[in-house]
Amino acid sequence: MPALATGAGHEPGLYELLAALPSQLQPHVSRPEDNTFLQDMFGERGLQSLVKIHEWLQKYEERKPGPVLDRAAALAQNLSAELEEKAANGDIKELLQILAKPHVKSLLSVHDTVAQKSYDPELPPLPEDLDDDEDSVKIIRLVKNKEPLGATIRRDEHTGAILVARIMKGGAADRSGLIHVGDELKEVNGIPVDDKKPEEIIRILAQSQGAITFKVVPGVKEEAPTTEPKVFVRALFDYDPKEDKAIPCKEAGLAFKKGSILQIMSQDDATWWQAKHEGDTNPRAGLIPSKQFQERRFALPRPAATLQFQRISSRRSYDVAVEIAEEIEEEPDYSVGFNIAGFRRSFRLSRRDRKTNKSMYESKKSELYDMADVPTYEEVAPYRRLSGAKHRLVVLVGPTGVGLNELKRKLLISDPQHFSVTIPHTSRAKKNQESDGVEYHFISKHLFETDIHNNKFIEYGEYKGNYYGTSLDSVRSVLAKSKVCLLDVQPHTIKHLRTAEFKPFVVFVKPPSLDRLRETRQNAKVISGKEDKGTAKPFTEEDFQEMVGTAQTMESQYGHLFEKVIVNDDLSAAFGELRLALKKVEMETHWVPISWTHS
Repeated sequence: MPALATGAGHEPGLYELLAALPSQLQPHVSRPEDNTFLQDMFGERGLQSLVKIHEWLQKYEERKPGPVLDRAAALAQNLSAELEEKAANGDIKELLQILAKPHVKSLLSVHDTVAQKSYDPELPPLPEDLDDDEDSVKIIRLVKNKEPLGATIRRDEHTGAILVARIMKGGAADRSGLIHVGDELKEVNGIPVDDKKPEEIIRILAQSQGAITFKVVPGVKEEAPTTEPKVFVRALFDYDPKEDKAIPCKEAGLAFKKGSILQIMSQDDATWWQAKHEGDTNPRAGLIPSKQFQERRFALPRPAATLQFQRISSRRSYDVAVEIAEEIEEEPDYSVGFNIAGFRRSFRLSRRDRKTNKSMYESKKSELYDMADVPTYEEVAPYRRLSGAKHRLVVLVGPTGVGLNELKRKLLISDPQHFSVTIPHTSRAKKNQESDGVEYHFISKHLFETDIHNNKFIEYGEYKGNYYGTSLDSVRSVLAKSKVCLLDVQPHTIKHLRTAEFKPFVVFVKPPSLDRLRETRQNAKVISGKEDKGTAKPFTEEDFQEMVGTAQTMESQYGHLFEKVIVNDDLSAAFGELRLALKKVEMETHWVPISWTHS
């Protein structure tokens, strides 16, 4: 066979030889299928990658940096002794002073320590005492560092074997590609583990230094890795694995807060997903409860604010609790208004008004907490408003008296060409000084009831025999004018607005503490919710307590729907915070429900 042709004076590397082989061998191949085989074999990307790695390792061996000497401190000491014997001049004195300084001596000492140490891993020889009749085994060596192995183990209930229970995505075990779920662990650093508990094996691993050798029996046939589309979710609850008694391995858990964006790395386990925080540079995933598992568990601890609405016998509650408790048992793993100068009051009754009109805000949709909407995870995608596209609907939520109207008023004053509010509908007769479409849209009671039946209202209520309400079309009318629509509603209506059409940005305005309310609003007044000539009355201690209590209930039941929470301790500061948040919504990329990006 002729020598391979290469450039004159150029020593070909193994990778170049491999790339040139198919074309050089082609004249000597008689059958087309043989030529195809050679082309496929030498063109296989995996083989080429291995050859590249081999060449880079060779270059490293040839060129790896090494210390010039490893006795710098002794050399400096000898130099100082010789210089002291010579005639002193300015340069010699300065050099002696430098070499005598403690930090210079320490630097040279550290240099020698590093220079004398070998950082290449020392791998022990492969064991030669393998039984001929032993199951097919793999000998795996991993160099241990401060990073966890990224795998959990468990004991099989039937065979007693120690099995790999989970491989954490992105962890050391996962990146090695050598350890798989279902592999049976036989030895760790030559120590048999058949008769040991998982906790004892963990201690062996914790005490091991340098390279760790595993002898494993492969559990299942290794499959080629598949590329799955990235899945991101927004967490709708707080989670701390250290407080979770059901998690198989607390050390492998991933803690997160409500609103955290998580990238789901694996959903292979129906009970425990693997995830990591979006943007986290650490590639290792952690365990989190799956959506289905968390929904089942959510039925156990009912929120205190909703218990009064649940008409379930104690016997039924007990049965449900027992049933779910049995489901979650699992073998543990072990780790490695009205119009005032253009501003509108929302249709919300104060505490005083509820005594005189209980029919206000009787909605077709239940106002009670919908337990079917269990807040677990919501799949999300990045979204940024395109130039010229409609603005997102801005929804303000908060208890009566917290200052929603004041914040809306300040927004409207700050930029009336950019912000706007809806014009409500009413079935009452128009007054002399009113104009249709200015203060209200005036329609007949029959038409109002027809629109209620057709679900055309976001909210509606009845007062003194007349209907009042905010329609979906009134919101569309504002958005169609390329303006930001400001809307404050009762929190139970938010879920009906969360559509791709409106893409609502929900802001929860909460009061400060009771002490701060008493201090800052003792002389302020709360406006009555009556439609005719609203009256203002001083806040009472009962108002303050009700405001704080209502805010706590709202946040407990609907907090997973709030994208921004503002404490209205100081109106100017709260307005500045709100204005900045709305600017970011218009200019920056945000995570929104993935269904909103498909429209």
